Amino acid sequence: MADKKYQVIIVGAGPAGYVAAIRCAQLGLATACIDRWIGADGKPALGGTCLNVGCIPSKALLESSELYARSREAMADHGIRVTGVELDLETLMQRKERVVRQLTGGIETLFKAHGIDWLQGRGRLLEPQKVGWLPHGRKREKVLEAEHIILAPGSRPVKLQVAPLDGESIVDSSGALAFDRVPRRLGIIGAGVIGLELGSVWQRLGSEVVLLEAQPRFLAMADQQIATMALRTLREQGLDIRLDARVLSASRFRRQVKVAYQQGEERFEESFDRLVVAVGRRPNTDDLAAPEAGLLLDERGLVDVDERCATNLPNVWAIGDVVRGPMLAHKGSEEGVSVAERIAWGDAPAVNYEVIPSVIYTEPEIAWVGRTEQQLRSLAIPYRSGSFPFAASGRARAMGEGSAVGSVKLLAHAETDEILGAHMIGPGVSELVAEVVVAMEMGASAEDLGRTVHAHPTLSEAVREAALGVEGEAIHLFTPRRPS
Repeated sequence: MADKKYQVIIVGAGPAGYVAAIRCAQLGLATACIDRWIGADGKPALGGTCLNVGCIPSKALLESSELYARSREAMADHGIRVTGVELDLETLMQRKERVVRQLTGGIETLFKAHGIDWLQGRGRLLEPQKVGWLPHGRKREKVLEAEHIILAPGSRPVKLQVAPLDGESIVDSSGALAFDRVPRRLGIIGAGVIGLELGSVWQRLGSEVVLLEAQPRFLAMADQQIATMALRTLREQGLDIRLDARVLSASRFRRQVKVAYQQGEERFEESFDRLVVAVGRRPNTDDLAAPEAGLLLDERGLVDVDERCATNLPNVWAIGDVVRGPMLAHKGSEEGVSVAERIAWGDAPAVNYEVIPSVIYTEPEIAWVGRTEQQLRSLAIPYRSGSFPFAASGRARAMGEGSAVGSVKLLAHAETDEILGAHMIGPGVSELVAEVVVAMEMGASAEDLGRTVHAHPTLSEAVREAALGVEGEAIHLFTPRRPS
């Protein structure tokens, strides 16, 4: 296998790397993918962070914890009385691992079907057209050659010196997906996407959860109106979110974790059973290339690439979390497809970074695409907005009181009516946002979306009503009509 001539070698088998490998193989390119991941069972596994200790296991736990919380608290309103509900955390975790195995095994099956060589071990760039492969358990690196090399090694959690990980009481996001018991009191450093999702899981399962966020604004990257609504809703659910809280130290003392933090001029101390550090991720570029390879990195440690994902080296590409743009699985996957097609065809459509959706899988979900109102104002772009609350949605009301929380907001250019962004909080918005993504990709106007028939009753009607609201014409919500 190692002596085989390849047209493409990919370093990394996360959502960016494995998708690039599959697309390369579909286009008839002899492809190999080198990946170092070792799963929880001690065996190599495809899928990278996302499938093994990220997107997939976290969503499995979110789903299980939501079912548990609903069975305890939300069924009576539907006339369903449930008694004696008990949590079996071991079975819950076993289900999570089963979902992970099914999906990572599915990628392995796809690799075999497409004739992709999965090379298990560490891969690194030696020079253009040469990759070093160190198989697991070996000491001698093998040199492989390929016409093109795609670097997709992914990212890892950021560590904090003030809160050193011990793998048991102080853990990163991976550790927080594998607790063997529900912490009575759980502290989380960081109230971003990862912190909120993990906090939601354990709060539903019975933990008292405190999130310490250093930034003074909640979800600064999201639309401010939606972020304010989300903060209020999540706090009402029981998440103790403390903003402008800078952690000074964290250390284990007997069976507790002592955390000191500062808000303004005041200093506070808290004790937790466990502490999760969830303050972001950093690219895996430390040993990605030999120094003599000359691969150019920027000041943040990201691989420097152009709009085509080409590096400074000929026929060397980089995609996913190690290049500019949001660290999102679907963004990396699209870059993988684009680069594969560029290699095969000599050209390919570029990834449209203006229409990459973002989602936070709390309950209610939070999703957005395009520009926020704050960004439009700062760029002096004239716009109009239309909003529609889920409280006025027949389907959301039928689902339950909790599902009637939130709203959809659509932003459109004041002169051309082109859709510029959408921001949502509510039931199923991780799915609803895709409708706006498609519309934006096609250059649709708010009127186009507002004149599109949506089935009734559905949650998607909220998107249509928000689009109608841009001109003050929402049907199921009174808004003053805009002057013509």
